[in-house]
Amino acid sequence: MSNSTGFVFDPSFLDHDAGWGHPERKERLTAILEHLDDAGFRSSLVDIPSPPAEERWLTEVHHPQYPELVQSVCESGASMLPTGDTNVCGDSDIIARKAAGGVLAACDAIMEGRVRNAFCAVRPPGHHATHRGGMGFCVYNNVAVAARYLQRRHGLENIAILDWDVHHGNGTQDIFYEDPTVLFMSTHLWPFYPGGGLDTEKGAGDGIGFTINIPTAAGDGDDDILAAFDVFRRETEAFAPDFILVSAGYDSHEDDLLGSMRVTDEGFAQLAGVVRSLADDLCDGRLLATLEGGYTLDAVGRNVTNTISVFKA
Repeated sequence: MSNSTGFVFDPSFLDHDAGWGHPERKERLTAILEHLDDAGFRSSLVDIPSPPAEERWLTEVHHPQYPELVQSVCESGASMLPTGDTNVCGDSDIIARKAAGGVLAACDAIMEGRVRNAFCAVRPPGHHATHRGGMGFCVYNNVAVAARYLQRRHGLENIAILDWDVHHGNGTQDIFYEDPTVLFMSTHLWPFYPGGGLDTEKGAGDGIGFTINIPTAAGDGDDDILAAFDVFRRETEAFAPDFILVSAGYDSHEDDLLGSMRVTDEGFAQLAGVVRSLADDLCDGRLLATLEGGYTLDAVGRNVTNTISVFKA
């Protein structure tokens, strides 16, 4: 098995245009690339291509007619999906399919032993996209598509998803709420967009106990989010996953434009260390993080670079 870290980025991700002044902008990715270059990391990462995800993988987690809806909306010139508050442009459908496809390609690279773990610097993000459709800047739920792909394509049984974005990963929760084969854990600011994510939301049917939410309050910082991840560590160890996926949002950073939490650079580095340690201990290092939020350019660039540094160590 390779000890390398894979990296997903495609220039087309810069072409997703959510509109003038929108916080989910291409400069988020260029800031990441600049920080990686400044740190001297870029050349040591294994570049992973981003072919468009086949529709069959998208409809494993989304309504069968949803990809066709996204395509038609984008081709029509409309600026927003009818399923929720996600701005799009004419090319957003193919770009979103490539974002999901890059995450799936990273799954393949990890499962085939070409890399040990991977970070996917993709946009549009995904964790708010529900079974019904996109919302909250998200088109396709990249991490959910990856979880089901790992089960269907690679035959894995149990997948753990940890979400450290400042917003609740409501879409991921929605998709797997009754599924005991996917452990979904989220720490997030409450009350905050999109609502929900209370600790009483624990799953339904066979999935009871496999959704774990730990809401935080405005002003909470490193100690609070790390305490939540101590709980997640215990739950993940008990679940014994075959693969760990991370919805890596950096909008709980103390400098973020949209969030109102106080997580520091060191706090995010420690979170990366927790998930790296869990993957190494439980599932042969199989770990993939995909970018969600984070809207202050220097902070997101710096902290993604720090995460990758931990993954590479």
